[in-house]
Formats: sequence, structure tokens, C-alpha cells
Amino acid sequence: MSNMPLAGIRVTDFTWIGAGSYTTKLLADFGADVIKIESATRMDSLRSTAPFKDGLAGVNRSGYFADRNTSKRSVTLNLKHPEAPDIARALIAKSDVVANNFTPGTLEKFGLGYRDVARFKPDIVYIAMSMQGSSGPDSKYVGFGLTIAALTGLQYLSGQPDRVPAGTGTNYPDHVPNPCHGAFAVLAAIYHRRKTGEGQLIDLAQTEPTIALLGPAVVDYTANGRVAERCGNDHGSAAPRGAYPCSGTNRWIAISIHTDEQWRALDQLLQITEVQTASRNWLDRTLRLEHRRELDALIGARTRTWDARELMRTLQAKGIPAGVVQNAKDLIEDDAQLAHRRHWIALEHTEMGRTLYNAPPIRLSRTPAELSRPAPLLGEHTEEVCLDLLGMTRARFDVLKAGGVFE
Repeated sequence: MSNMPLAGIRVTDFTWIGAGSYTTKLLADFGADVIKIESATRMDSLRSTAPFKDGLAGVNRSGYFADRNTSKRSVTLNLKHPEAPDIARALIAKSDVVANNFTPGTLEKFGLGYRDVARFKPDIVYIAMSMQGSSGPDSKYVGFGLTIAALTGLQYLSGQPDRVPAGTGTNYPDHVPNPCHGAFAVLAAIYHRRKTGEGQLIDLAQTEPTIALLGPAVVDYTANGRVAERCGNDHGSAAPRGAYPCSGTNRWIAISIHTDEQWRALDQLLQITEVQTASRNWLDRTLRLEHRRELDALIGARTRTWDARELMRTLQAKGIPAGVVQNAKDLIEDDAQLAHRRHWIALEHTEMGRTLYNAPPIRLSRTPAELSRPAPLLGEHTEEVCLDLLGMTRARFDVLKAGGVFE
């Protein structure tokens, strides 16, 4: 672990569920000692979220939780117990970073807000990841990925034009913009501290990194006064463009034609013009855009006899952008590129046994990241952290444990 990029950085991690847990996972996988503060009295809800290993539900069997919490240690601490906040403060005093994604004011109730912490640990880097920031008329509202997608307009733009807003299935804000912005902000603050010795508060409103995804829609409105609408797989200057059926059950290929040269190559392969109506000149891009639904039907009639991977390779060889629409089985068992990069890593979990994890997607040549351990059991490292890191005596630990501090 000593040669990893963030070796020597310790994080007291109060985050839970999606965006916060993924932020600290990024830090943990690159070598930070992330100590996740949990409680059996109010567990991270991901622990009770499917899928479960072997279909058996349990607080230590959620694949969702496991993937978001690799390389971390878990300490259970019931902050409502009067002695628990002192233990949290002792841990923070030995940490470089504090992270939470609660509603503003939550940790302040326990004397663990930024101002409280800065009094005894002035160089702390403290990231607070609430839905809409620490101040303002809507700052006190609780929010989740679906709420954020709705508030930012991401959901409005997702789906087919003639149907209700569909969103992105899984909560996209939880998994991409917010964790990435959060981890980057922590690294920037750590860099600043190394130069100046100064800690600081990072106030991240999760709606705002998500809005950063909507650049074209924002520019279109500010420049043209036009509100962008749902367009499914359509594109303003590309046609045909979409997902087309292939042979087999629920097998699809995505094809995107941007130039006349690409169209001619596609037409030559699939012989689409043989079945076109006499009134259509598909070489005219304007007509392709205007009658894209008719063209989609013609292409789908041709692609459905092809194997998706064979068609993908054939189209790509002709310079046509195309890709198989993969499912989870394809990604794990059949994706040669992911296999080449050793993306899938199997780790031995204490309760689930051998389980599969995503490797860190960023490869550093000199200080490569690695998954140092599978996701922790609930409270797995409570004793270890208290005795070894905090220097608590066994007698004191046993008394606190019996008193319910570590629930």
C-alpha cells in the first residue's frame, strides 16, 4: 500500500448510499485509509439493496454496497450515544479528510460539523456533499439521485420525444458527476494544504456537477431561447442513428451515420436502397433526417438477420461507427477489451466468498491503484481501529461496547 498515490491519507467517512460512498471509494482504491463510520441502528441503505450474493439477503451480502465500498474499513458507532462523538473526534484528529453527504446540519447536531472540527483540527479537509449546498432556500431538503436528475433537467432530457421523461435507470448523478467532482475537490484541497498547511471546507451541492452535463441544452437556451427536448437516440445532424435489432433474443446494435461516405458504405453492405420507395433519395442527408423513422425501419429489417458482433466488426472495418448494445453478461464474459485491461477483479469476501469487482478505471504507470480489500462487513474493523489506531485499552473498549456505543 505504501507505493499507492494516496498512501498516508486517512479519511473519516460518514458518507452513505451512492455519491458519497463512491467518492470515498475512489480515494480508498488509490491508497487512502478510508474508515467508514456506520451504525447498526441506522445502516447505510445500500446494505439492504439488491442484488444479493446467491439471492440471499443480508447486511453483508449486497453487491451494490460491495462495489461502492471496496478498500475501506468499517467502524460501527452510534452517534446518538453520548460517548460516541468523542470517539469520532479522536478518529478525526488522526485523519486528513472528513466526508459526509447528509443534509446540512446533521453532523452539527453531534458537534461534528466543519466549524466544530476545525477548532481542534484546523488543517482538516472537510467535504460536505448535500443535495443543494449548505445555504439557500432549498438547502435543507433531503435528496437522492432521482431527485437530483429531476431538479437539474437531466431527467427531462432522457427518453423518447413522445413519452414521459424516463431518467437514466440507475441514478446517474450518484455514479459519475458527483463522485468525480467530489474526489477531485478533495485532491485539490489536499494539494493546497501541502503547500500552505491550511485546511478548508468543500461545500459541494450535488445538483451543480450534474448541471455541468447539460452544456448543450444550457447554451441552446441562452443563445437561442430554445428549450431542448427529449430526442431518444436521434441527433440533429446524424441519420440514421439508433439501436437496431439483430438476430437472437433482445440483441441490438448501435449505428451512427454522420457523413455521406458512411451512408454509402452502410447502404452497400445492407443494400437498403433496394427496398426504398422511388421517391426517396437517401443520399440526401436532409431527406435522411426528415424521414429518419422510415429509414430506421428499413435498416432494422436488414440488421435483424445479422449476428450483432459480426455486424459490428463488419461495419467498423468500413469506417462506420457501430457497437454492440451489451448487457452485463457480455461485459463480464465476452468483452475482449475489458479482459485485456483486467478490468474485472475477483476478491474473497468474508461472507460472500469470491465476488467480482470493478478495477479502478484509471491506470497510473508508476503508482497503480488496486483494490486492497473487498467491502467490509458491518463494523468489521471497529475493534482494530479503536485499539490499534486510537490506542484505546481493551478494558475501555469492552465497557463502551457493552454500553452500546458501537452499535
